[in-house]
Amino acid sequence: MATSAEIEEVLETGLPEQWYALLPASWVGDEPVGITRLGRRLVLWRDGDGVAHVQMDRCPHRGARLSQGHVIDGLLTCTYHGMQFDGDGTVAKVSAYPGCTLEGMHGLRSYPAAEKANCIFAWMGEGAPAPLTFPEEFDDPEWSHFLCTGTWQGSYLFALENVVDPMHGSYLHAKSYTLAYGSGFDEMEVVKSEDGFTVRRTQQVGKNFDWTEYHSTGADWVRLDLPYPPGAGPGGMFRILGYVTPVDADACQVFFWRLRKVDGWERDLWRFMYKSRLEERHWNVLEQDRVVIEQMEQPEAEMLYQHDIGVTHLRRLLQRRARDYLKSRTAPQLAAE
Repeated sequence: MATSAEIEEVLETGLPEQWYALLPASWVGDEPVGITRLGRRLVLWRDGDGVAHVQMDRCPHRGARLSQGHVIDGLLTCTYHGMQFDGDGTVAKVSAYPGCTLEGMHGLRSYPAAEKANCIFAWMGEGAPAPLTFPEEFDDPEWSHFLCTGTWQGSYLFALENVVDPMHGSYLHAKSYTLAYGSGFDEMEVVKSEDGFTVRRTQQVGKNFDWTEYHSTGADWVRLDLPYPPGAGPGGMFRILGYVTPVDADACQVFFWRLRKVDGWERDLWRFMYKSRLEERHWNVLEQDRVVIEQMEQPEAEMLYQHDIGVTHLRRLLQRRARDYLKSRTAPQLAAE
């Protein structure tokens, strides 16, 4: 039986057996890019066909950072001695010593990668990757979206709990462009779904940030709608799809797709209005979340109440998954004994 300390340790930098959003795809061009996710140093790069690859940012020769190197002839090339790797992590060429016996050997850990909606995702588990299903809006041409991302110097768990806590919208964001409406009191309920749950206010819908869907479909993500005043242009409700990826125990990368269901000239108008008028306001709302989360500390004894049922439901879900992960790791050891 896993202990509370063991579960907390697993959750501290993210459950490994799932997919995570890593970086906007447009940020990875002709040269390798180094990042940290789940406490691991990773290098992202594109081969000669433009396919994105995610690998450990450490050359197996002497340990130099591959993100300091280059992509030459479609191969990831270490800047220290010129050793080259393909997308599978195989040593393709030892430039300083042609015919070296290292050529053809697998030397670099690679992570299965997928590219969708201007974002690169990777499977961070040990075994074969689980199926990955994206939100349907990514493949629906009626939805137009923009991706924004930022690094928050706070636990990814705080960021996840923030989005399953709709009631904070009436207080933290009370003076924002979209969330200055509705009641400041209500009751919450949780409704389970096939791949997650919805937390929602029981007495108010469509006035504020009134509900959040939490889904686990290979990766964990959230969906919510915000009311838009008529002056914000066509498209009705403003939809947000979000992913949160731990950088390490003390930081996370947040990804928010901002969408409206528009086509034709209305799509062009929405996109123009977003870039010229609305984007700055949306960043201001995210800044309110960031500032609070970066200063949060977990109380020794939290004084939770009815509005926190989304938070407690999420915690139980993640703890159960961490417990299952630990059990799966110990089972092979017991079988071997």
